Amino acid sequence: MDLREFLSGLRSAGMLRFVNDELDINYEIPYVITKFDKGGPTLEFTNVRGFRDTHVVGNIVNTRNKVYRALGVKTDVEFYRRLLWAEEVAPSYRPGETNNVVYDPLPSVDLTKLPIPRYFELEPGPCLTSAVVVGMDTKENVLNASIHRLTPIGPDRFVIRLVPRHLYRIYMRNREIGKDTPISISWGGLHPAILVAAASSPSFGTFELNMANALLNGSLKVKSLDNGVPAPAHAEVVMEGYISARETTKEGPCMDVLGTYDEVREQPVVRITRIYVRRDGPLIAQALVAGYSEHKLLMGIEKEAKIWQFVSNVVPEVKSVRLTDGGCGWLHAVVAIRKQSDGDPKNAIMAAFAAHPSLKYVVVVDDDINIDDPSEVEWAMATRFRADEDLVLIKYARGGSTLDPVAIDPLQGITTKMGGIDATRPISSDISRFRKGVIPASLDPDKLRIE
Repeated sequence: MDLREFLSGLRSAGMLRFVNDELDINYEIPYVITKFDKGGPTLEFTNVRGFRDTHVVGNIVNTRNKVYRALGVKTDVEFYRRLLWAEEVAPSYRPGETNNVVYDPLPSVDLTKLPIPRYFELEPGPCLTSAVVVGMDTKENVLNASIHRLTPIGPDRFVIRLVPRHLYRIYMRNREIGKDTPISISWGGLHPAILVAAASSPSFGTFELNMANALLNGSLKVKSLDNGVPAPAHAEVVMEGYISARETTKEGPCMDVLGTYDEVREQPVVRITRIYVRRDGPLIAQALVAGYSEHKLLMGIEKEAKIWQFVSNVVPEVKSVRLTDGGCGWLHAVVAIRKQSDGDPKNAIMAAFAAHPSLKYVVVVDDDINIDDPSEVEWAMATRFRADEDLVLIKYARGGSTLDPVAIDPLQGITTKMGGIDATRPISSDISRFRKGVIPASLDPDKLRIE
């Protein structure tokens, strides 16, 4: 299954809407996407100014329901188990190679001919925010797939934001022996399973496209490009190129997941040697607006699975995990457990920090609390939390996010972590004192005549 088939399914389910007004790829389309951000439909823009035979889609996985639909699961725990399983079995799910691809090479390399959106006013120009970059260690042929910010700086050049993770490690290993890093950049046409896998952080050496293939039940096909790097066979745009071992330039300021501008950094330059574009129009480009729901979900949902896994090792039953919207899908978590001991919540807090070191704040609640409702979580804090007993404070902890503007030391990731809102009922208490009130009525408010 590719993105087009997934979009068709969303359309049939009433979860996709077409926008037929002529709109500009610069600012206008991203603006409309943000207006349908929280819980809204996927949008397909059919009339893109200056780009004939091009559609732009946004809010593809802006809701948890769409992610679960894409992966064929229905519940949080089912999702956690499936994603963790895909990571475990990835070595045995290598995608099949094929030359039967949907794209053809363009006669020349010119990034200005691609419908790359421009999002925010202070950013230096258009930006690819949803492309999957596959990089290869030239010495050991280790492959990594991940999502990176790519800003065009010429007809055949990008500057790439490399966070010190796996692709950065590959880049550094290649640079140490004087080699450029061969890469493929795939944009549009990517099934959400590929995006979820590419946004994950398995152990170094576990190839994320193998994970995606497992999530897609072995149906993913890839083409090996001339530089030896694979790319999905059903992408809308595929670029072949190299991350320069020598050339760098300024990158930013660009919007990040916290909804703030990231700092300007010296970052590597990517040289594009060939561009492939899907032959059967319209071209489906993807616009992903930094700091909004789709960005938060893709960044954080795999971390929720890891938190669930770690907390499940120390607490008998974990119902759900949420990296909260207000915490930007990254810095704050709520964990719902069914505890058997009053010490369980504190163990859960420490396990959550171990699973996702960027966390600053964790709230643990009982399993009767709807963790998707901030008011219920706050209610649990108001009625079940006592600061002198239930607050855990960890000073000068390493593992804070480099994105955090109030970190003690952003370069080293030093911050103070508040894990301690143990907002669960004491085991020895009278449960009736904590029971939520329920009105036993069943009617549909939408059918009432309210003027």
